[in-house]
Amino acid sequence: MERRVLLTGFDAFGGETVNPASEIVKQLNGKVIEGTTKIYVKASEIPTVFDRALDVLKVLVHDFQPHVVICLGQAGGRPHISVERVAINLDDARIPDNEGNQPIDQPILIKGPSAYFSTLPIKRIVRELKQLGIPASISNTAGTFVCNHLFYGLMHFLTTEYPIGKGGFIHIPYLPSQVVDRALPAMSLADMLVGIEAAIRVSVSENEDLIVPGGTENG
Repeated sequence: MERRVLLTGFDAFGGETVNPASEIVKQLNGKVIEGTTKIYVKASEIPTVFDRALDVLKVLVHDFQPHVVICLGQAGGRPHISVERVAINLDDARIPDNEGNQPIDQPILIKGPSAYFSTLPIKRIVRELKQLGIPASISNTAGTFVCNHLFYGLMHFLTTEYPIGKGGFIHIPYLPSQVVDRALPAMSLADMLVGIEAAIRVSVSENEDLIVPGGTENG
């Protein structure tokens, strides 16, 4: 059996010179993951720009016809690989995107659902990453910047136009080079690569998620 996975990662934004999501897609583009199911990975950088990011993603999906779509983004300050549970129908940008757009309190899709949930096996992914020694957790907020915008748009697209695929969003921490002068958590690119490859394998092989606690008490 063969499966195709589309992986995307944003370019650098917010004054950073690098985005770990972009570095991961550079490493994994064209990767073939061998196993019971052979997985072909197409990985592509996309712009950190409202609307245009989703336009680029849709073209990639139409061209590659993937079975699974996983979008990656940087969540500076988080110590774990964060597997996102839900995307909300709201743009509220604290900073401009890479083309100067800064929507505030705007719906992503007028009359769209308030939220979409990931169709990835998020708890299985977190368990697998932890078993590999990679810090991981479920996140219940993808923010209100371009990451959430793309996540929401992806899930709407998979629901209404491309219903055969699974999809979701994963946030990753800063790289060590990004926090040399900042007291913030970071993760090596090598560990991130191990974690994202594991997330790809689990997403392809598992159709049902675990029924185990994965929520938070606050925040």
